[in-house]
Amino acid sequence: MKNIVLILIGLFAALGLQAQSAEEKGIEVAKAADAYDQGFGSSVTKLTMVLTNKQGQESTRYMSNQTLELTEDGDKSLIVFDSPRDVKGTATLTFTHKEGSDDQWLYLPALKRVKRISSNNKSGPFMGSEFAYEDLSSQEVEKYTYKFLREEEVNGVSAYVVERDPVDPKSGYARQVVWYNKDNYRLEKMDFYDRKNALLKTLTYGKYKVYKEKHWRAGEMNMINHQTGKKTLLKFEDYQFDLGLKESDFSQNSLQRASR
Repeated sequence: MKNIVLILIGLFAALGLQAQSAEEKGIEVAKAADAYDQGFGSSVTKLTMVLTNKQGQESTRYMSNQTLELTEDGDKSLIVFDSPRDVKGTATLTFTHKEGSDDQWLYLPALKRVKRISSNNKSGPFMGSEFAYEDLSSQEVEKYTYKFLREEEVNGVSAYVVERDPVDPKSGYARQVVWYNKDNYRLEKMDFYDRKNALLKTLTYGKYKVYKEKHWRAGEMNMINHQTGKKTLLKFEDYQFDLGLKESDFSQNSLQRASR
């Protein structure tokens, strides 16, 4: 009798799994990934950006980035270029929103003014890199619709593969395919498709470290543009958390102050 009960439980579980739609499974994975990283508060890190053109020539830039976690809306972030001289002091401020277009501003020290980045231009390249301005936004669940595709190995780990389509009609992407690590839901890889639904870019994450016993942060993010042959490598180091950042540190005035 006990064996029959166990068999029935397994059968009902299997039927329940089959009954779950690809859309339901996709958003379930996305919400789990979001929940797994909640609670980091704020962070500051140093970045090295290596730009490589299709001929293989490289140029390097150095930046700092600070992020403030918010729960009622998306996160806020501030990126400041420290060197070389031609970009020193340039800064970008991003307010991610769970619904609607994000707010972004660019401070150009040569002009000594803050320029608002319009929603129509957010698909443009961020400071000549293969990252678009919209790639700087935090990964908010509400910004996409989802569809679970499959499970497979990537970067030597088991992953959930989920397609997500941007809700914002002004996004530069028709869709994205995301590989989530099955153990901790960290991002392993992401394919970006342009508005014609052709593969545009691939972003791979590597050299992860865990902070505060929970929060995984990639040491490297490598974006390859398949259509131009260019690539951008971001290297992260010296992550710091709980530095007492507040919303007043993320304003247009702070954008100018941080660039000095």
